[in-house]
Amino acid sequence: MRSDEIKKGLPRAGHRALLYSMGYLPEDLDKPLIAVVNAQNEIIPGHFHLDEIARAVKAGISSAGGTPMEFPVIGICDGIAMNHSGMKYPLSTRELIADSIEAMINGHKFDGMVLVGNCDKIVPGMLMAAARLNIPAIYVSGGPMLTGTYKGKTIDLISGAYEGVGMITNGDITEDELTEIELHSCPTCGSCAGLFTANTMNSLAEALGIALPGNGTIPAPYGLRKQLAKRAGIRVMELVKQQVLPRDIMTLEAFKNAVTLDLAIGGSTNTTLHLLAIANEAKVDLELEEFDRISKKVPNITKLSPSGYHSMADLDRAGGLSAVIKILIDAKLLNGETITVTGKTLAENVKNAVVIDGTVIRTLDNPYSKEGGIAVLKGNLAPLGAVVKQSAVSPEMMSHKGPARIFDSEEEAYAAILAKKIKSGDVVVIRYEGPKGGPGMREMLNPTAAICGMGLEKSVALITDGRFSGGTRGPCIGHISPEAMVGGPIGLLEEGDIIHIDLPNRIIEVELSDEELATRKEKWIKPPTKAEPGTYLHRYSKLVTSANTGAIFEK
Repeated sequence: MRSDEIKKGLPRAGHRALLYSMGYLPEDLDKPLIAVVNAQNEIIPGHFHLDEIARAVKAGISSAGGTPMEFPVIGICDGIAMNHSGMKYPLSTRELIADSIEAMINGHKFDGMVLVGNCDKIVPGMLMAAARLNIPAIYVSGGPMLTGTYKGKTIDLISGAYEGVGMITNGDITEDELTEIELHSCPTCGSCAGLFTANTMNSLAEALGIALPGNGTIPAPYGLRKQLAKRAGIRVMELVKQQVLPRDIMTLEAFKNAVTLDLAIGGSTNTTLHLLAIANEAKVDLELEEFDRISKKVPNITKLSPSGYHSMADLDRAGGLSAVIKILIDAKLLNGETITVTGKTLAENVKNAVVIDGTVIRTLDNPYSKEGGIAVLKGNLAPLGAVVKQSAVSPEMMSHKGPARIFDSEEEAYAAILAKKIKSGDVVVIRYEGPKGGPGMREMLNPTAAICGMGLEKSVALITDGRFSGGTRGPCIGHISPEAMVGGPIGLLEEGDIIHIDLPNRIIEVELSDEELATRKEKWIKPPTKAEPGTYLHRYSKLVTSANTGAIFEK
């Protein structure tokens, strides 16, 4: 066993003594040592209850003949960090999470691990660590929260509290009504109820094969969630025995499966960052363009919040991701022969899955749209690519042309939107918010939610070198690469420049000649970093790469 390095032989007497001091028995040390990496904290709703999930995992490990040992990792709630300087940190913590897990696993020579997480950057950070360390591993999520209701209408964090800010600004609701909406938007623990980034990543873990079926959709409050966690603890012991490793599972075909599922269900645009980063750790050559290649042949067959009205709990009742995956395998859009942590192929995992509610999961010949949920755009404004959740864009905004309204920070743009300075037809440009420029590539949920809440999502576009929450809807184009901080074209724009967006033809461009852009580039002066020297963000800004590569660190 890998753990023999810390527990076997005369030179390890001191090591054993330290373990005995905590109550471990000599016979416990004869078993495989399995790390339970628990992201529980009392800050994130999706993580508040993870101690219960971790206990179930540990019970499974113990029952299957292993010795579980738990340690924590950090996590930031994107919703609470949103729309202030704290949003510079969530994406950057993805690397911290992966690095800290590496340090703990290798420092203590664990034989395997179960990763217990739930929310936006914690999930990819954990999967990056699994791919990097390449020891037997399973990922278990804490599950999605249930939706709330207000005046008979189903609401969640985005359609309720966040868009409520725009509604009150528009005079559509009162402060008392907003307070009631706040109280009912998030009724239980769990990752936010719609198909936002957390639930998208929890879903894609099933297609990657690194999580058990049900991981993405079983609601957090359900007993089935704890059953799944216990099964994961049991199953990791078999992976250790057979030495089935993450890179055996997370192959290029498995990543293509994850991208395919992502596009079929209309997931978050943040997956283009995270899948590229996980693939990099797995030593798999996945490119941003793969999303667009697959998108052109995979229909979008679910429309969950924020694109539609269904929730993750609705998807679970309708047959879950297994039903969606089976549809895609049967149509030969997805490779069912990839292996998974169950010990079976992906096709074997879902062979008995059925669609229970066709209003939630549509057929391929009656999709919500003929293309997948995400599109990759290019043009003189984004030579290396930009990303849009096209499944959340209304038909009238699939093509748009309008004057640029320039803002060099999210705060400036948000203030202008709330002050009603943005008019129908405008293209809001938020720049210097990329991986280096932010630093940390903040999410622009508040500006986009305000635009929607004010009823402008069918007449105003927003583009940025930052990124968007999985809860964003409307014509919002992010990840523009190269970013402004490295002299990308978005940093050369001036107020009133005409921006042309054409989603069907994958075009994003500014109506300027190459000569004019070159002249502006010569005059461009790189602004000073927004990060305080000596801070983690300052170090991060020096190492992080472009969004089109997944915002990974330079080698």
